[in-house]
Amino acid sequence: MWSLHPGTRYFVYQGHVNMLKSFNGLCGIVTNELKMSLMTGDVFIFFNKRKTCIKVLAWESDGFSIYYKRLEKGTYEFVPDAEQGKGAIISYAQLLLVLQGISLARVHYRPRYRKSEALSTNRLHEVGKTDG
Repeated sequence: MWSLHPGTRYFVYQGHVNMLKSFNGLCGIVTNELKMSLMTGDVFIFFNKRKTCIKVLAWESDGFSIYYKRLEKGTYEFVPDAEQGKGAIISYAQLLLVLQGISLARVHYRPRYRKSEALSTNRLHEVGKTDG
C-alpha cells in the first residue's frame, strides 16, 4: 500500500503537466526531462498549469502507483526554485503542508534536533579532546 514516509526523497517537477498523462507519460518525464531513475524509491510530484490538480508517482516493490487529487476550490501552492533545475527537492513535511493547502512562504520552522547535526557536533568535541 502506498504511503508517505519522512525518509523518502520527494521531487517536484517544475513544469506543468497535462493531467491526462498516466504511468507511461509521467515515467517519460522522469527519465527524459529529470534524467532520474524511476525505481529508486523516490517520489515524483506533478501539478497541472492551474495548480488545481496533483499527481504523485511512486515505485513500489512490484509496480508503480499514482495518487491523483483534484481540488474543488482553491489551488496548491508551490514556489518553483529555478536553481534546482526541473526537479526541486522538497521534504516530507513540506509535501504534507502543500497537500493541506498551507502556504510554504509563511511557514516558520522552529529549531529541532537532527541526528546529522548531533553527529558532527560530537565529532568536533571528540577532536577537541584528543588535541588537548
